[in-house]
Amino acid sequence: MSPESQDTGSEGSRPPAWARDAGPRDSSSSRTTPLDPERIGTQSGKASEALPSKSADEVGLAPSLALQPPCAQPERAEPGTPIYLHLPFCATKCPYCDFFSVAAEGQDVDGMVEHIVQEIRARAPERPRTVFLGGGTPSLLSAPQLEQVLNELDRVTNFRSSAVEVTAECNPESLDVAKARVLLDLGVRRLSIGLQSMRNDALKTFGRVHDAAQGLAAYDAARQAGAEAVSVDLIYAYPGQTLASWEEDLATILALGPDHLSAYNLTFEENTPFKRWLDEGKLSPLHEDLELDLFLTTRSACSQAGLNAYEVSNYASIGQQCAHNVNYWENGPYVGIGPGAVSRVGPVRFGNPRALAAYRRWITNAGHATAWDERLDPASRLAETWWLGLRLAEGLEPARARRTAGFDGPVDPALPIAHGFETSGHLERCVGPEGEERWRLTESGLPLADAIASKFLDGITAT
Repeated sequence: MSPESQDTGSEGSRPPAWARDAGPRDSSSSRTTPLDPERIGTQSGKASEALPSKSADEVGLAPSLALQPPCAQPERAEPGTPIYLHLPFCATKCPYCDFFSVAAEGQDVDGMVEHIVQEIRARAPERPRTVFLGGGTPSLLSAPQLEQVLNELDRVTNFRSSAVEVTAECNPESLDVAKARVLLDLGVRRLSIGLQSMRNDALKTFGRVHDAAQGLAAYDAARQAGAEAVSVDLIYAYPGQTLASWEEDLATILALGPDHLSAYNLTFEENTPFKRWLDEGKLSPLHEDLELDLFLTTRSACSQAGLNAYEVSNYASIGQQCAHNVNYWENGPYVGIGPGAVSRVGPVRFGNPRALAAYRRWITNAGHATAWDERLDPASRLAETWWLGLRLAEGLEPARARRTAGFDGPVDPALPIAHGFETSGHLERCVGPEGEERWRLTESGLPLADAIASKFLDGITAT
């Protein structure tokens, strides 16, 4: 059985399927409200065949002709709420990526930065606990553009004093020592670099515009600039990959000493060139037994290198887990800013349009760009809390899950499902640091993480 993974090319750092441009992502979800993500999957990257930049406004949700967004402006979230900034521009569009991103050439990047700044003024919560710059490729922005965004964000929120973690996603072709220092001087402390592979043939297949040598140079640049933490993204289980080549790639990356590694099983997302090529027989997926071997090899190699698996696809040294993404997996609140970004505040989830023209028009005319919203009932929130929380190595606490969801029913509908997976050997009960009962995946359950989690998503909401 192949390992089910989050597709977050950007560091696990992307939203679940319903929040694909806001944080960690999970490609298994049947929930497809306009958008995983952090993520949230997923890789911010490049491609030779994708939507042309001139028509990129038409990606995803078609821009409405309306002058005002269809939903009311949301209230500003409580102080401390994490912030995700979606900066949608890339050097080119990768053929495997279904994040909302567009090739920067021919686009009014300065104008979009100004609109994002306007949304920051209207919606960014004060004193966020974490900040995550995703995309797209945040490192593609110029120093003045980054200064405009982050200086205004600090003026509005005071994030430089409040945030315990500030991350920026970077791609090798746009990260050198000078750019890394700009980001760090502006308050970023953690750089997440989309290396994706150490194989030039694989990078070409992925449509990346950098090569392996540039990837290593970008990593060195982040270290030379003095980043507090450096994370690396890799993709495995791509067509033609072998176990031996993956072992070599892992050895090369782990020898660098990254603080964090996100390693994602390639998924063929709908409405991408990769999925079309798969359907046309131009690409062939790996055999599921090899996918499982690659997954288990990753866990073993990272463990030996001192990177502990704290989530199904994410590994970190002690104290270096991505706090922003852990909040996603714990189903905490967050505010997404930028085109395509998703937010969840209280029981309401809402998002901006996956279209530049509509985003610009609505920000200009209304000060916000809320294209859709949905109010989740407690049972749905409980289902999603289990669905996300089981990805964490520490699992989740049923009582906390009920509090997070606002579920006060007399019977917890998640527990019968958990007991069933306990009987099958895929889940186990354990004791948390404060003596609380927790549920977590077993070793045999890990490769089936998404399939197991989806049973909670379907089973709880059906009760």
